[in-house]
Formats: sequence, structure tokens, C-alpha cells
Amino acid sequence: MYEPYLQILWGFLKAFVVGGAICMVAQIVINFTDLTAGKILVTFMLVGVALQGLGLYQYLVDFAGAGATVPISGFGYLLANGAIRGAEKGFFGAFTGALSAASAGVSAAVIFSFLMAMLFKSKTKRN
Repeated sequence: MYEPYLQILWGFLKAFVVGGAICMVAQIVINFTDLTAGKILVTFMLVGVALQGLGLYQYLVDFAGAGATVPISGFGYLLANGAIRGAEKGFFGAFTGALSAASAGVSAAVIFSFLMAMLFKSKTKRN
């Protein structure tokens, strides 16, 4: 009777723990290093690419779902996964596969950023 609800709750819990662990590692890097935000983002994305290239990130995605795909390392996973699948079609497919796999997310980010910029007035940050 409660089995489907427990499975949904278990899925949420796994996603929360894995996504939280990734974010916790990022926060530790922010607190204890002098790396800029851009360098940290690129590092996490490249870690996602490397782990998927080694075939390890897929296990994390299968286990945690959105907990592994929503952080920036999930974008690296998406690019690497698209490149691997595209490479089956040839050398040029490795490049187009990565771009086509990430095109929906990048398009959404650009479109929604534009809409928010049109709706709200930006202000400079005051220290």
C-alpha cells in the first residue's frame, strides 16, 4: 500500500544526499582555497567529464538521478556522454554529439536569462 510512496521518498533521499555531498565538497573548496568561482566551476565540470570518460559517473546517475545530474558536474557528464555516443558515428560525431546532448539545457539557460534580464532591473552590489 505504501510501497510506491516509500520508493519515491527513497529516490528523493538519494538525490538529496548525493547532490548535497557534491555541493558540500564545493563549499569546502570555496572555504579552504583561493580558487575563483570560475575555476571551481570548470574543475567540477571537468571532473564530471573525466568520471564519465572512465565510466564511473553513470553509476552515480543511476543511483541518485537528479542528485548527480543537476550540479555542474552533471553538465560535464552530459557533454562526455553525448561525445561518447556521437563518437560511434565517427570523429566529427564526437563534437556534434556533445553539443546536441547539451543544446536543450544551454538554450533554456540563455532564453530564461534573457527573459529575467528583460523583467528585472539589475543593480550593482554594494559592499
